[in-house]
Amino acid sequence: MLKISKFALLAAASVVGFSAAHADPLNDAITADMPSLMEIYRDLHANPELSGEEVKTAAKLAAEARRLGFAVTEKVGGTGVVAVMENGEGPTVMIRADMDGLPLVEKTGLPFASKVMAKTREGNDTGVMHACGHDTHMTGWVGTARQLSARKDEWSGTLVMILQPAEETGEGAKAMLADGLYTRFPKPEYALAFHDAAGAPAGYIGYAAGYALANVDSVDIEVQGVGGHGAYPHTTKDPIVLASRIVGALQTLVSREIDPQDPAVVTVGSFQSGFKHNIISDKANLLLTVRSYSDETRSKLLEGIKRIVKGEAITAGLPEDKMPTVRVRDDEFTPSTYNSPEFSIEMAKLFETRFGKERVKQSKPVMGGEDFSRYRREDESIKSMIFWVGGVPMDEYQDAKKNGTKLPSLHSPLWAPDAEKVIATGAEALTAAALDIMKKGG
Repeated sequence: MLKISKFALLAAASVVGFSAAHADPLNDAITADMPSLMEIYRDLHANPELSGEEVKTAAKLAAEARRLGFAVTEKVGGTGVVAVMENGEGPTVMIRADMDGLPLVEKTGLPFASKVMAKTREGNDTGVMHACGHDTHMTGWVGTARQLSARKDEWSGTLVMILQPAEETGEGAKAMLADGLYTRFPKPEYALAFHDAAGAPAGYIGYAAGYALANVDSVDIEVQGVGGHGAYPHTTKDPIVLASRIVGALQTLVSREIDPQDPAVVTVGSFQSGFKHNIISDKANLLLTVRSYSDETRSKLLEGIKRIVKGEAITAGLPEDKMPTVRVRDDEFTPSTYNSPEFSIEMAKLFETRFGKERVKQSKPVMGGEDFSRYRREDESIKSMIFWVGGVPMDEYQDAKKNGTKLPSLHSPLWAPDAEKVIATGAEALTAAALDIMKKGG
């Protein structure tokens, strides 16, 4: 559900392949496990399930966790899976992967491309595709679980590995927390996850210390008017003209009311009204997406939208009983993701030591959303970090840099990451992070 900014490459990036900065048993073990992990990846990729319907996906991966010795609970928050491994005294670390695919017809041409068809909640037929890389996240999760299970003599504490449904709809983390994730199971002191990135070369790691992703609000505005014949506009109150004024005025929220150094976005994604040339409609509907980082800025934007809508309606002469309605869809709200700064920098240094500084880059926060944010929001004492693993095949990345070739984004039916490098890097980074946090005697 997110997109990372482009990485600046060093000269070393001209080499298509790479190896760990310091080869060690962990890197060797993950390399040896890659054929098996890629089989899992191809199966997950070919058989995606929509948000909240990840029944078969959850069952496959729950069985894998049980084989590794985890105590596994299924159907947490719907189709979520919680796998717990207790291994003596020490910190509790939670590692999360998301499971859901997107309603898209795949166009990658991969031999294992998804051919799955399903119905949306609205009853529409659709293809289903892992166009956001959640299949790489899940496979990296399996690789991490395998390594930590095999290395119990190297760490002490409690490992909680979760598979989350419905990230794409922003519902999954909230549902798992509401179903007792922090009360029925050990509450984490640390939370970790990774996400593939469509703007960075495969196997490169990006991180942000502090805000990493935005608050995401969906806002519906219904503008009422008085309809009539298009030849006699003086007898009407035209909702299209009023809605147009609202769209224009909304642009001043960010440009004139928010500090220029405080990023914010107000986008009108849909404007719907009328159905015939010579009829002035009696209603117009606007659909907005609103992005911010801090809760204070979010409040300013949402209150500003309501004020502007009412003010423009008064200026247009609408009576009180015809005032537009503004609905902030709280059910679709995804809070901003905040990476614990000191913890994130500490983990980034660990990654630099393991992978080399040329593969680990600090990146700017993005305006995409991720409900991984909720795990820290529930208890701000939790040290939390989500990082990015680049997925663009190196030859494609270099061609884009040189020739301006457009790369597929996340959520594109053409997105086909270099899955082997994403999975290997994600699994190694997560495993190394957990071993560092829970090292014996640490």
